[in-house]
Amino acid sequence: MMNFRPSLIAAAVCAASMALSGPALAQTAPAQPAPTFEPSEGQAGKDVIWLPTSQVLVDRMLAMARLTPKDHLIDLGSGDGRLVITAAKRGATAHGIEYNPDFVAFSQRAAQAEGVSQRATFEKADIFESDFSKATVITLFLLPDLNMRLRPTLLDMKPGTRVVSNSFNMGDWTPDQTAEVTEGCQSYCQAFQWTVPAKVAGTWRLGDGRELVLKQSFQMLEGSLRQGGQARPISEARMDGPRISFVAGGQRYAGEVNGQRMQGTVAGGTQWRATQATPRR
Repeated sequence: MMNFRPSLIAAAVCAASMALSGPALAQTAPAQPAPTFEPSEGQAGKDVIWLPTSQVLVDRMLAMARLTPKDHLIDLGSGDGRLVITAAKRGATAHGIEYNPDFVAFSQRAAQAEGVSQRATFEKADIFESDFSKATVITLFLLPDLNMRLRPTLLDMKPGTRVVSNSFNMGDWTPDQTAEVTEGCQSYCQAFQWTVPAKVAGTWRLGDGRELVLKQSFQMLEGSLRQGGQARPISEARMDGPRISFVAGGQRYAGEVNGQRMQGTVAGGTQWRATQATPRR
């Protein structure tokens, strides 16, 4: 039998104890929870920094859009999701497109907490690579140059689509409505609303020998109503989505455009129809 000195035995016992206790301590140490993302004002994004839209301006923007439960709203750059969630709480289906995945996850949690996650959805995507053509309402809070990049796509959407922008306009596309919130909002408190107009520039034949010749700048129109060798200029002419109105020969015409056809009534009830002969961009 081998004989060990007490000091060596003590050292061996200590080493064994350390070998056993080391892994046990590692297994029972509590895991550190991942930090919860919280939006911070001025946080950098892909093309813009994030700034919150005040709830009072969100409410005003949705009122300007005439939002109803039948609408499908898409928010371009949805941030913390408050506009999408507010629209969903009003019964609409709403979708946010946001490039920052942390904001997407934050918005999804907020929609769940508000009980509207079935109607308020979010995706991580680039707005310039996304298809939002099925929306009836578009909302956005982007810089003017980004609005201008989006403008051709917006103008190609279905006539009658409503577009509402927080604070920044669309260049020479004059808004149909402008509103400013003076209470409950500290900065970026203005909103602009447009309705996508039908494209009607060109010549339209009315079927009775008359021709309606239109020039178009967004929702504003000018032109003439021709018959034989005579041309009467029209006035007060404009589009409101698919709806057209103008005055010719002292009579007010009102109608609706459907592709290459339009029809309506003259003040007093007379019906009129027109077919597009030569469209112009």
